[in-house]
Amino acid sequence: MDSTSSSDKTQKPIGVVGVGSFGAAIAIMLAEKGDVLVYARNQEIVEEINSSQTLSGKAIPANIKATTSPEEVCKNCDLLFFMISSSGFQEVTRTFAPFLFPYHVIIHGTKGLCLNLPEGKTLDQMERMKRSQILTMSELIMEETVVVRVGCLAGPNLSKELRQGQPAATVVASKYNEVILEGQRLLRSEKFQVYGNSDIVGVELSGVLKNIIAIAAGALAGLGLGENAKGLLISRGMVEMIHLGNELGGSIKSVMGLAGVGDLVATCNSSNSRNYTVGYRLAKGEKLKDIIADMEEVAEGINTVRIIKAFLESTDLRAPITENLYKVLFEDLPISDALQFLMKYPFSVDVDFV
Repeated sequence: MDSTSSSDKTQKPIGVVGVGSFGAAIAIMLAEKGDVLVYARNQEIVEEINSSQTLSGKAIPANIKATTSPEEVCKNCDLLFFMISSSGFQEVTRTFAPFLFPYHVIIHGTKGLCLNLPEGKTLDQMERMKRSQILTMSELIMEETVVVRVGCLAGPNLSKELRQGQPAATVVASKYNEVILEGQRLLRSEKFQVYGNSDIVGVELSGVLKNIIAIAAGALAGLGLGENAKGLLISRGMVEMIHLGNELGGSIKSVMGLAGVGDLVATCNSSNSRNYTVGYRLAKGEKLKDIIADMEEVAEGINTVRIIKAFLESTDLRAPITENLYKVLFEDLPISDALQFLMKYPFSVDVDFV
């Protein structure tokens, strides 16, 4: 990372909510530009950071401090990076909501969706789902808090490579240019490029939908199939992402950019990806419940498949990769049968969205 002059140091610390693999990587990057205050619910993690300046046994910069208090983070930080799994995002947002004010800025790095269902209903009870019942994380933040200036991070950002300082890039998306500029200022370095995009919903959806294709890519690898099959999957997956993204309110440009195609290619080729790993292990004969129980962090694509399948029931749209992956994950369809369906599906046109 680049060295930073003292004049570039931020006066207030930057808040990072959640110190999983991606949250830790972002906190370390932010520490190049100023003090960082991270929030973790686990008291042992907080004590490790504050007493030994390590996280999971690995050294972290001395200007990263930790707390279990949402109030302390909100009081001391104007800008917060929410780096939480989608399964816990709503709960953590509600925990922070009483301490947030309109002057706060939140940039999240979560590639997932949240549900806005009728009282007492669960996803399992929803055969059909309208777009208004599906929230991106920025929409959730604006619904649950008084914060208006919201942004998101998306792109080919595999945490392990970021921690190793390997070259990478991300997109900061927001309706507010000041949020994009601040995200770029804080994160950009010699080895980390940061682009901007005003289509925050399209960028969020790109990061979400690519997780579906990543599970399928892992399954192809687990079956021992070659690069030709992977090329077919990625290209058809991109088309499916574009149609789904349009139906959900995003733009083609976002899917074609770093948060879409860039992230898709990286994730579909990486054994470091949790979603890819799920597909790979399924193809090797493991059961989904056993894979989930064995994983330290959530593979967001599993829940995304369920949500998008329910959404498809209320549209005329066909998404063959998503539909068949749903059958593999939740209806015990053999992966080899799903692949045969994809090979035989009557795609008559290669590119149908330009």
